[in-house]
Amino acid sequence: MTTTHVFIVDTNTFKYHLEYLFAGTGAKDSYIDFNNKPTTSLKPQTEDNLVRMMADSQRIRKGDFIIFYLQQNQSEKVLEGKFYGIFKAKENSSFLDNNDSNQFLKTELKKSLTFRTLIEPWEVYAKGVTEWEALDEIKYIQSPNQMLWSLIYRKLKGNRGNTMITIYESERLFELLRDKNSRQPLSGKHFTFDIAKQEIKQDSKIHNYTGRKEKVNIRPRLIKKYKDKLAFEAHLQLYILQNIGKGTNKTLDNSLINGNGLSIEWLGNEVSCGVGMQRIDIMLSLSLIKENGRLLLPIELKAVEANNKNVIQIQRYVDWLEQYYIPNRKSDIQPVLISKKIEDKTSDDYKEIIDSFKKFNERNNRCIPIKYVEYELKKNKLIFQEINY
Repeated sequence: MTTTHVFIVDTNTFKYHLEYLFAGTGAKDSYIDFNNKPTTSLKPQTEDNLVRMMADSQRIRKGDFIIFYLQQNQSEKVLEGKFYGIFKAKENSSFLDNNDSNQFLKTELKKSLTFRTLIEPWEVYAKGVTEWEALDEIKYIQSPNQMLWSLIYRKLKGNRGNTMITIYESERLFELLRDKNSRQPLSGKHFTFDIAKQEIKQDSKIHNYTGRKEKVNIRPRLIKKYKDKLAFEAHLQLYILQNIGKGTNKTLDNSLINGNGLSIEWLGNEVSCGVGMQRIDIMLSLSLIKENGRLLLPIELKAVEANNKNVIQIQRYVDWLEQYYIPNRKSDIQPVLISKKIEDKTSDDYKEIIDSFKKFNERNNRCIPIKYVEYELKKNKLIFQEINY
């Protein structure tokens, strides 16, 4: 699997990311008091924002690509933002280093970076690609769908310190980096940042990362919110991102991946699909090993039972994917709805839901029919099951 994650850095933090080989994001002065715990003292909106940031970190897998985006800073003569790379995630799990006096490098960074990932050099180039070159210049673009929309949407919406980009977007950004540097990567394994030249350079010093690595576990908090009938969609997203494809919840893997020669090649969350607020909660690209094909799963998550209006949002996802994604990376699309278990399958509401699926499938004959997955809590375990309709 080769998802590429773009981390936002500034002229100060970038140096330490390079020297200590980690990528990280933070949420100002927030302290995570709900990790591996059922309760929190935080306000619901604050908790929700932090959980979504944790979810961003938990989509990262060992071997994924890491790119840094250096923000514009007029005082340091960084006149426009630049993309630098290419690194890889070193481990399979991102971790927490909570916001307190013991947070590693907090003084040097001059800010809290709570959600962290260790990285290693892969194909590192000195010069960065400017924002103009990556996002605005169109002389080599044959169609609008070839533009780096993941990063354009991120720029327009002004959020997220860790944004994933698609495989075809990664390929274009990597080629821009190679061309910018005459295809001459830096040698060595230790790097720092030369702010005067605005270039990555080799570092003669070796810096060891010795910070805390607290494992993320949202399950106790998710279960508590589930039982209390409180909103937990962000928590569910985090849980799925952290566990999908790892064998830690076989019912989850069986309901989405099926085990029929499929492997995850790309994983994203809150995938922007328009300049508005439309976001695909989770998206999986699965490769069919034997047939050399691909299956794209845009997933809509619900912390409540499904209803017959859910297909409206799913339709928007499919329309966007067919216009912007599929021309760049040919795939079959199978929309997925994951929602709370409906006990009474004989109710009129359930029949209306199934009818909405069937009508959607008739209208979208280019798609594989909607996959409907329900979940429930059994003995404090989340159980997922695909529902045949």
